[in-house]
Amino acid sequence: MTSRPDLIGDTAIALLAERGLRGLTHRAVDEAAGLPPGSTSNHARTRTALLETTFARLCRLEAEVFENAANPEGLLALPRLSPELAADLVATQLHDTLTVRRDQLLARFELALEATRRPELRTIYDTAGRTFREPARSLMAALGTPDPDRNSRSFIAWSEGLMFDSVAGAGNREVPSRTEIRDGLIELFHGMMEDRKPSPPPERP
Repeated sequence: MTSRPDLIGDTAIALLAERGLRGLTHRAVDEAAGLPPGSTSNHARTRTALLETTFARLCRLEAEVFENAANPEGLLALPRLSPELAADLVATQLHDTLTVRRDQLLARFELALEATRRPELRTIYDTAGRTFREPARSLMAALGTPDPDRNSRSFIAWSEGLMFDSVAGAGNREVPSRTEIRDGLIELFHGMMEDRKPSPPPERP
């Protein structure tokens, strides 16, 4: 049975995806969740507290999905992971995010923009980001890339760019298929397998 705090968080996520930040109010959450008036205010008294509650719930949901998808059956413990197998794992997660968990993604983008203006949300967002960066680095290490730290940043940037383009960017009219995502990841991972260090900046004349 869903707890009241989780119900409030889940409802707030759905409202963010449907109406944006302006549509997220204590009263709207009460009405959409079927709660008695004032229930959301009792749990999160201020708007900032409501945003923090929503963000915390969203981070927990995304972390659970990412952890389950990134390391099924202990695959990251293998001595070496092939680019094809890694692409299979990640493509499934990304495609599910763009389809069955699209509301969560929209809500995260709304909150990410708001975090640029609210330091208290920025702290939550950055803390949550670290929980994703460590598994990403582990994935790059299992692939045997030459620089797991740098490669994990590139992998995250590629994934975030794909999701934004598919939900809010120019490509939002057609979500890429799982096969298209997998093919792109295979290209990315094979490119990372080559030991190519960033070129030094050209010397000034």
